[in-house]
Amino acid sequence: MATTADIKNGVVIEFNNDLYQVIDFQHVKPGKGPAFVRTKLRNVRSGKVIDNTFSAGHKITTARVEQRPHQFIYKDDLGYHFMDMNSFEQVSLEDAMVPFADLMKEGQEVTILFHAETETPLTCEIPPFVELTITYTEPGIKGDTATNASKPAIVETGATIQVPLFIGQDEKIKVDTRTYSYAERVK
Repeated sequence: MATTADIKNGVVIEFNNDLYQVIDFQHVKPGKGPAFVRTKLRNVRSGKVIDNTFSAGHKITTARVEQRPHQFIYKDDLGYHFMDMNSFEQVSLEDAMVPFADLMKEGQEVTILFHAETETPLTCEIPPFVELTITYTEPGIKGDTATNASKPAIVETGATIQVPLFIGQDEKIKVDTRTYSYAERVK
C-alpha cells in the first residue's frame, strides 16, 4: 500500500474499481486546515480525464505496470497494430487506448503500458517530441511578423498544427505531443 506522498506523474493507481494514470498532481498545504493532494487522473481504458482530491496520508493502491517498446505498423478497422521490438509479437489496440494517434506515423517507436499481473495492454504512449513533414500550409506574408502570429499547417499524418508564419510547405518540424504545438524547425 502506498500513500499520497508516493503520487508522481505517470504512476498508475487503482481508483473506483478501475485503473487511472496520474497526469498532474499538486501537494497543497493551506494555512488553515489539513494538507491535501489535488490530482488529474486519466482512465487508462477510456482516456477520460477526471479531477480528484486526496487528503494527505490517504492510502492508495498502485498497479504494477510494465513499459515495453513497440513499433507502430498500421491502422485498420480493428484498431492500431504494433509489433514488440524484442519478441516481434503483434498487439492490437482500440482507438481509445491510443491518445494522440494522429501524430503517429508508420514505423514510429512507442511505449505500451501492460498490466503486469494480467498481461493486458492498457495504453500507448508516444514520445514527447516527434518529427513530421508539413504537407500543406499557406505561404507566409513577408513583413507580417510583428507579433507571434501563427497559421495552421497539415502534417504528413493528417493532423493540423499551428506553426509560425515563416514555416513553409515540405519543411520538417518537431511537434510537442503533450501540448500539440510546434517546438522547432528540424535541420
